[in-house]
Amino acid sequence: MDDIVLHHYATSPFSEKVRLVLGMKQMRWRSVTVPSILPKPDVVALTGGYRRTPFMQIGADIYCDSALMCRVIDRRVPEPPLYPESTHGLAAIVAQWADQSFFWTAVPFTMQPAGVTHLFAGLPPEAVKAFGADRAAMSPAFRRAPLHDQAAAFHDYLGRLEHLLADDRPFLLGALPSIADFAAVQSIWFVRRAPPVAAHLENYRRVDVWYERVTAFGHGSPEPMTSAEAIALAHATTAFAPCGVDAEAGLAAGTMVGVTPADYAHDEVVGSLVGLDASEVVVERVDARAGTVHVHFPRIGFHVKALKKESP
Repeated sequence: MDDIVLHHYATSPFSEKVRLVLGMKQMRWRSVTVPSILPKPDVVALTGGYRRTPFMQIGADIYCDSALMCRVIDRRVPEPPLYPESTHGLAAIVAQWADQSFFWTAVPFTMQPAGVTHLFAGLPPEAVKAFGADRAAMSPAFRRAPLHDQAAAFHDYLGRLEHLLADDRPFLLGALPSIADFAAVQSIWFVRRAPPVAAHLENYRRVDVWYERVTAFGHGSPEPMTSAEAIALAHATTAFAPCGVDAEAGLAAGTMVGVTPADYAHDEVVGSLVGLDASEVVVERVDARAGTVHVHFPRIGFHVKALKKESP
């Protein structure tokens, strides 16, 4: 079985979510560190333009978006389950809330001036400015709420987590960990990186105990890999994960399509359609360095459109 290669960087919240899932599964994986801001030439060689972090590679199959990545990891190593049968649907719903509503409250709240001082400690001012400009370009329509509104929402969401844990259950949905725990814990992990902001967590005892329990899974067994090695791996791979185009999906196999995130970082990935069903879209593309790759996206959170053929 080919190794999972995670392309990530240390301070990325969604990367921490996936790292902890790999830890729960006690998996061995390859670790490629990517830049936190553009330019990302080695990333683009594999993804075709998708620039968000993390992404995952298995041979020449490239998986974008942490929700899809976690499903793929769970298929490869089913035990212990990331989607326990008893809470499967609910876990997915809570995870989606955590990845979106909770994340987009917790992270901007942490990026207040008191938090930024700690998050970027030791970096020169020009590096901090470059990071801010990069993120502003990814989300040009994003409107930051006033700090008091961010605080109110953050505490409301923390209260929801505390209430879920009110019976001292070990995990958010009961006795077993699930995708809901890992999606929610990433935001707490990010907040805790900024001690002045982390002070807001002090009155949530059950959340604190739960956080320690989930992060105790660790990160499994990562082994360093360079981005050049990852590109060479893709180029040398000739087999792909099975996929196909559903006859009722509305697009035919071989159609040139563009796939774009629906929320932010609207960088379009263009390729020939080789997989499409209710949960996933797969495009085939050829890169001069990476060779032929299949880039996978979840259907939820992404737009797929057929591209017009150029006139001869």
